Order: sequence, then structure tokens, then C-alpha cells
Amino acid sequence: MPEGDPPLSLRDLDAIGVDRLRDVGRKRATALTAMEINSVLDLLHHYPRRYIDRTNQSRIAELAEGEDAFVEGSVQRSSSRRTKQRRTLVEVIISDDTGRLKLTFFNQPWQEQSLRPGRQVIVHGRPMRYRGSLQMTNPVVDLVGDRTGRFVPVYPQSEKVNVSTWEIAKFVDQALNRCQPRGIVDPIPPSLLQQFDFVGRQTAFNGIHRPVDMRESSQARRRLKFDELLRVQLELVRRKRWLERHTVGVSHAVDGELVDRFLARLPFPLTGAQQRVIDEIAGDLAQPHPMHRLLQGDVGAGKTVVALCAMLIAVQGGFQGALMAPTEVLAEQHFETMASLLDDLSVPDESRLGGERPLRVELLTGSRGAADRRRAVAGLASGDINIVVGTHALISEGLEYQALGVVVIDEQHRFGVEQRAVLRDRGPRSVMPDLLVMTATPIPRTAAMTVYGDLDVSVLDELPAGRLPVATSWARGPLEEAQVWEAVRAAVSEGRQAYVVCPVIEESGVLDVRSVTETYDRLTGDGGELTGLRVGLLHGRVTPAEKEATMGLFRSGALDVLVSTTVIEVGVDVPNATTMVVIDAGRFGIAQLHQLRGRVGRAHLASSCYLVGEAATTEAEARLKAVVDSSDGFDLAEVDLELRGEGTIMGERQKGRNDLRLASLRHDKEWVVKARDAAIELLEADPDLRSHAALVDEIDLMLGDREAEYLLKS
Repeated sequence: MPEGDPPLSLRDLDAIGVDRLRDVGRKRATALTAMEINSVLDLLHHYPRRYIDRTNQSRIAELAEGEDAFVEGSVQRSSSRRTKQRRTLVEVIISDDTGRLKLTFFNQPWQEQSLRPGRQVIVHGRPMRYRGSLQMTNPVVDLVGDRTGRFVPVYPQSEKVNVSTWEIAKFVDQALNRCQPRGIVDPIPPSLLQQFDFVGRQTAFNGIHRPVDMRESSQARRRLKFDELLRVQLELVRRKRWLERHTVGVSHAVDGELVDRFLARLPFPLTGAQQRVIDEIAGDLAQPHPMHRLLQGDVGAGKTVVALCAMLIAVQGGFQGALMAPTEVLAEQHFETMASLLDDLSVPDESRLGGERPLRVELLTGSRGAADRRRAVAGLASGDINIVVGTHALISEGLEYQALGVVVIDEQHRFGVEQRAVLRDRGPRSVMPDLLVMTATPIPRTAAMTVYGDLDVSVLDELPAGRLPVATSWARGPLEEAQVWEAVRAAVSEGRQAYVVCPVIEESGVLDVRSVTETYDRLTGDGGELTGLRVGLLHGRVTPAEKEATMGLFRSGALDVLVSTTVIEVGVDVPNATTMVVIDAGRFGIAQLHQLRGRVGRAHLASSCYLVGEAATTEAEARLKAVVDSSDGFDLAEVDLELRGEGTIMGERQKGRNDLRLASLRHDKEWVVKARDAAIELLEADPDLRSHAALVDEIDLMLGDREAEYLLKS
């Protein structure tokens, strides 16, 4: 790479295959490809997972029994044999200039091949005395080759394809040395580098791969994390701004009286959070570009009333509203709630005597009869239907809306990207309807900024007055479980109802969990805990008609207890149900448990949730404790992020080469916010980033069109 040429961009580095490096022959290149390292860029983005500080090393003669230690030595010999228990035992002798140390490895047969005589290794373990000599059993081993320096980077490596950390370090060293003459492009504006006291890009790559000390490594990580977060935020904000500038929406009249009349008729006052969010939505709807807003609200926070206000703003201006739900049960639930709340409300109609007609709300699902469907299709095309509630049927072929103005999508993660886009495109010709996405799964603020960064986020963080928290307890053993069933019988004797939820439909030979059918049979059989009560059974394999019939019986009070799988997780609203029992609760995630608990406590009645069963893992125990300790969905979302990592939240976003390799939504919350602010500032000064060509090129390279489209449509 001759001097005088322009600095290397990330795209340049991506175009240089690793096979161009010395000692990377066809076999090594194939092995690196199996580790998703194809180019020099992939190699430089393969960051060390830790460092060995050689100043903390011990000499072999200095080792003390029972004390953890780092020791470096050269392999003298290695051998393997089978023990009487038919386990593989590898024995290795290493030495330095003060003595020899024996290493033993159980069930790690590859170590014999890996630790060949002459190899230089650093081992970390606890030496114990055996037959008079110190030895380490199953220590952590790093092959260091001929690496010098105080800090030795340790890379993610692959035993499967036999690529060691010292080989990766050797290739990285070579790549960095060959980049040195031309340098590496730094696309971050100098003002940002100065504002955050960042090192340059090339310094950062050097500092993370071959630091002189931990401070240098820390500065490098700080800089490279910001690069990752800034790229994602720039793409999200840029596309959001592009939509605002280039798509035509409906500029709704937000000062009509229909919303006021609706709110005046409500049998309860709005919470402060509901009023704030309604004002935010009204502000969006008054704009000439389409709304693109996420409404987060904990279970029972009053999202339905907010969604109705958004649709009524559309209706009072002569447009239609549509609410799409993921299941028929949830769609029917929404329809019944909305129909009762909107009962006797009128809309302007100059063709009618008196200038008004009753506001018309219709349900459209796949199981509606042909006559009902024909009537709904005609009403949507003519504009007679003001608000439609439904499932995927709302985007079926041949369905036309006269003037679709506001689309509300509930529990958006249950819909495919394409389905959401189709509904959004059903607005009046050349005009895009406003979109409100609702979720009852709270998402931590920084994660929402990254996953839903192209949406404005509104949060309902206040429960209606009078809502009692659900008392949650964990029943671990048979005695505590017996008390749970007594509590269920006591609730039923007081005229209340209960849910019992199981993780699976049928017994499994693999999972040690109780099935819903087994639980139903046990509870209702002779001598069962719920014998004599009216108990229904519901799971995903019953037909839609059976499901609706069972739910209808439960809603009406004809059933005392509903034994079910998680089909009742979202949206089923039976105010008289005050007890939730979750069997094998350790099998469920925090968000699921919180959703299930939200099925009770929906009226002003004291309610209880019982988590039944032992926790199989420490993580399951932490989940159950968290749900017992907190009823705040946003607190629980933070705990979930801490326990399970951002993969659970990023979902589809985490696939592909734009993975956040260094940045963590858990540990780098302040940097997510700073990157978001920096992106907004850059785009306000330069909406198309025309003066930041290198940055635009990196975004296109690292995110790619398909990935960016996914980000936008989600």
C-alpha cells in the first residue's frame, strides 16, 4: 500500500480478503471464514474479549497451593490416556526458567493436539498438591506464540476450526502494520472528537488490539462503541427525517369537538400520562407529514382510550380509523370495549336530518360470516364505517377504504414487517395514513431508542386511580402449592374467577414441565384440587370456534377456572378474574410473566398471582424474584435486559454484520443517548449528510439497504 494514496476507508478494508495476508493460505482462509472473518475489516472488528496483564504473572517456583495464578511457560511434553471411568485425560508439562508444572485436562482431548511441545502458553488456574507436586486441573489456556508486550489480547477463538488467539493476533498485527502508511479514514467530525475527547479511528484500532496499558484499551473501546451507536442512530434519524420531508400525510383538524365529547362521557378521569400522550399524538396529527409513533404502556395503563382519541381525531375530519390486533380474541375484545365506550356518539353527516348520524364501529376478522364481511367491505369503501377493528383481514385483497387516516397496530411484534407496511399503504391515494404502534411490553428507554429509533416514543407510565397492585408470590414446594389451590377455591367461593396457565399443551419426554392437558385432568379428576368447580380448557390446538365458545363461557361467568396455555397472555379482559396461577413459572420469561399477571387486577378488586414450581437455573430464580419484587413493567424490562442481554430486545435487528460488537444497550446507556443527540445535531445542520460522505458510506456498508429497511419498517 504505497504512501501518498488517500487513507483507507472501511469499504477499502472490506474489499481486501484475509487471504492477502502473509501465512493465510487456503486452509487458514477457510478456517477464518468459518469464524465469519472474510476481510481485513472483519479481522479488525474481531475485538479482544480480554487481556492478559503480564505484570501479574507468577514464576512457576513462586506458585502457592490454592491461590489463583497466571503463569507463562513452554510446553515440554503432552500425552493422553483413558481413565477407568472411560474419560479422556490429557497431561501436559510446561516449564519456565524456575521449574516445571503439570497440567491435567479431563474430557478435553483436543488439548493434546493444541499443546504440542515447544508452544508458548499462558495458563490461569489454581494449583493444588497431588502426589507431592503442584498441578493445575482444567486451567484456562492461551497460546501466545512469540508475542511480546505487557498486555496480551485474548481473542474469541475456535477450537472447532483450530484457529488460536495467538494466530488471530499475528494476522491483526500484520493488517494494522500494512494500514500504517496510508492510515485509516476518520469520518467523525473534529467537533465531536473534541467534544467527547475521543482518540482518532486509527489510534482506536491500534489501542484495542495492541494496547500499551489498560487506559489505552479503554479509550479505544469508548471511541469504537460510539462509532457503532452513531451509525445506527444516524440511519434511523436520517430515514425518519426523510419520511417527514418526502411523504404526504393528512393534516388533521385536532380542535374538533368529537374527542372532547368522547372524553366527557368516560366513566373515569384520564390519568396525567394519558392526557400528556393524547396531546403528543394530537401534535403529530396536526402536521402535514405522517405520524410514526410508538405507544408504550404497562398492562392496564389505558392504551385503548388513547388509541380511540387518535382515531376520533381522524373521524371528526371525515377520515377513517383502523385498529389491527394479532389475534381474533384480542380484536373482538378491542371491538367490544370500543363499541361500549363509543355507544351513542354521533358524527357530522350533512346528508342526514339533524346533520349527524351514529358513529359506526365494525369488526372484521377471518371467521366473520360472508354476509357480515360483505357489509363491512361495502361500509369501508363507502365511508359509512368510521372505525374498523380486526386482524390480518384488514389487509386482505380487495378491501378498499374510502379515506383511511389513522392506523393503530396493537402488539406490533406479532406482525410481520410486510403486513404492517401494507396496512400503512391503504390510505387515500398518494397520502400515507398516520401510524400508532402500541405495545404492552415495556422496553427500556435506551433500547427503544435503538430498536424503535425511527419512531417517536410515548410512554404511559401511570396506572388509573384505584387500580390495586396484584399481590405476587412464589410457591416452591408441594405444601406452598397446596395453599395456592386453597386460595383459588376461596376466590371462587366469593364469586370470583381464576386462570391457571401452563407452558406446554402435552407432556414432554424432554422437558420436565407439566402440560396443560395433564394439569387439567389432575385438577378436575377424582380427588383433584379443583374437583366440583366449573373448569374450562384452552390451548392453541382447539379450533377458533371452540376457543371462542370457551372464552365466552369464561367471560360470562359460566366457568370458574380457565386452565390454559399462553393463548391468554395478551388482551383477554375478564374483570371478575382475580387469581392467576402460573405452573412451572421458571419456564417463562419476565415479560411473559408480567403480561400474564396483567390478566388479573383489571377491576377495583384485590387480586393475586401465584408463581408455582422450582427454578431450574439461577437465571430463572432471578426472573421469578424480580416479578415477585416489582409490579413496574419498566423496572422489569431493565432487569430482563440485564439478565438476558440485548439479543432479546434487538431480535431481528441483531442479525447481520451491523451487530453491536462492543456497544451494549445494558452497559452503555449514556452513550446511546449521546449518539442519538449527536445524530440529531449532525442531521439538523446537514439533512442529507452531503458533507459527510465517508460517514454515509460506512452506514451503507455496515447497515446495508435491507437492514436499514427493516429498521425503518419495524
